[in-house]
Amino acid sequence: MDMSRAPENESLFSDPSVSSTAWDPFQHPLDSIQPWNFKFLAAFMFLVTCLSLSENFAVILVTLKFKQLRQPVNYVIVNLAVADFLVSLTGGTISFFTNLKGYFYMGRWACVMEGFAVTFFGIVALWSLALLAFERYIVICRPLGNIRLRGKHATLGIAFVWIFSFIWTIPPTMGWSSYTTSKIGTTCEPNWYSGTYNDNTYIITFFTTCFIIPLLVILGSYGKLVRKLRKVSDTQGRLGTTRKPERQVTRMIVIMILAYLVCWSPYAAFSILVTARPSMELDPCLAAMPAFFAKTATVYNPIIYVFMNKQFRRCLIQMFKCSDIEITESNLNPTSERGVLTQDKRGGEMSTIAAQITISNRRSGDKQDNCRPFAQLTVSENKVCPM
Repeated sequence: MDMSRAPENESLFSDPSVSSTAWDPFQHPLDSIQPWNFKFLAAFMFLVTCLSLSENFAVILVTLKFKQLRQPVNYVIVNLAVADFLVSLTGGTISFFTNLKGYFYMGRWACVMEGFAVTFFGIVALWSLALLAFERYIVICRPLGNIRLRGKHATLGIAFVWIFSFIWTIPPTMGWSSYTTSKIGTTCEPNWYSGTYNDNTYIITFFTTCFIIPLLVILGSYGKLVRKLRKVSDTQGRLGTTRKPERQVTRMIVIMILAYLVCWSPYAAFSILVTARPSMELDPCLAAMPAFFAKTATVYNPIIYVFMNKQFRRCLIQMFKCSDIEITESNLNPTSERGVLTQDKRGGEMSTIAAQITISNRRSGDKQDNCRPFAQLTVSENKVCPM
């Protein structure tokens, strides 16, 4: 059977011997690219993969070691770490070896499987960020009244993320578009380039369901959260003690949104640009940059969402110090001012805001506010604030 490259819109189960092209990315490197470019990309992917695997494995390990971290509010963070770990394990390692060779020497079937795996796990991670933002909004602002976030709710959310991601990444293996090599020939991805109706409809649908919708969820959830915090802060008499933590929370949310946009916007913009103008000539190295850049999210996601969390960081330090001292759970009464302020020392900036909201509401007798802070939750829900 001829092992030349399949047509751009060919599915996994099509006959690959139908046509051939002058350059076969499964047989040799692209002649127009200097070898040092592939070596540079291999070194870059080696660094990104090592950092990502070590960081995300540390997140998974510390969650397994410390029981107090295994709370519903942290399920999505661990799910994000698992997805990022799998992205690096599949896409990162394969990309490192293929760039060392300069072409996708593993063959067409490996290309399809690598393209599916990286896209699938990447979309799981992307939607986990949206689910995390939505859960924070639910836990803090209580739009559903007295319904609390429990293990079954978090598990259902995670199951939705995996099933939804699978639904929108499996079609290219079954004929609706395809997974093919990139312009540079060392990675595999959805087919942006053919310009056919079959591929274009998939790309537009994929762009909407896996970029636009989660972005709207993130912006909407964090936007409502910030507006609520500012509203409560404006009603406080002690603005000097309230504005600072509010600014810290707002700054953290801005960092989260910017990280999402910086990671995924180039990839999304490139896919739409190529889909709209498939005849446009692009430099292969330039065309490969968005995909490689998106893989760096697996490195800074753990830093933003885990290592900047005070209790996660404390547990990590204790784990690596091999200390015999256990991190104990707080038995303070969460309805007392003293207990609330102590909880603030254990949590992040969100706990600070929540504590001041609690004190202010109790002193003012405000019984109408539906936005319930972390400090009013039960100890099992409040002891880990994922901000």
